[in-house]
Amino acid sequence: MSTHFGVTRGRALVVAALAVMVSSAIAVPGSAVADGDDGREGNDGNQARHSDHWGVIARNTIGSPVAELRNGPFGSFDVADPSAAPPYGRGSLGIAVADNSTSLNPPSEKVDFGNEVDFFGDPVRGLRQVGFHVFQTGENVSYGGAGNMPNIRFEIDPNLAALPADDYSTMVWVPDASPVTNRWSDFIDATSSGYWYLTGNEAPACNQAARCSLQQLQAALNDGGPGATILTAAVGKGRDHMWIGAVDGLRVNQNIFDFEARGVRTHQAD
Repeated sequence: MSTHFGVTRGRALVVAALAVMVSSAIAVPGSAVADGDDGREGNDGNQARHSDHWGVIARNTIGSPVAELRNGPFGSFDVADPSAAPPYGRGSLGIAVADNSTSLNPPSEKVDFGNEVDFFGDPVRGLRQVGFHVFQTGENVSYGGAGNMPNIRFEIDPNLAALPADDYSTMVWVPDASPVTNRWSDFIDATSSGYWYLTGNEAPACNQAARCSLQQLQAALNDGGPGATILTAAVGKGRDHMWIGAVDGLRVNQNIFDFEARGVRTHQAD
């Protein structure tokens, strides 16, 4: 009887030990949760939500560029102030495009990392706040000058009364030169700096030869038609100069898109 009891007690001890081991194993991911890497909470303490609809837009990509969610960059090596770290969380969207690597004319690469779902149908006239933070390098400036920067692009349906059959154009924002290199910039506001243009011939007053502000572009699309609507939103680069850097904190109106290695988090702007 005592022997039987002893075996039972031994088994109980083994089971208890296994339970502790399993609990410890389960608790390991909890450390990642606690440090905020799961995307549940931003560095502003606010709850953030994920979107699964971000990624490389294949039909807008040429060559073999890189647009990858990553940690960092943290640096450069001699930067010790807060501009060494991404403005949101610990990650960003890393972008790398080459300027002479395809058999096409021009031979440069192009990439768009964006969202083809969540902005669909939104009115272009409703764009009020747009911009991002960029990690620019001195090397990028040497490749293409201070204006060698990534872009924000909105594919749109112009819905112009003058061109009712024309249902496609791209709104492109070209930012001014980054005020800093080899570290993260402050927010670069696309509503008050740089310039915008439309591809195609939808609005001759706002093309690559006739640069517009966002407000001027919105006015050019307002010709009494149904009103221009957004198809997609993206951050991109090309086709021009080689560029290797990163973008974070893409803002579209009240939403700030925080690029992290595990996905894209959405914060509400203050």
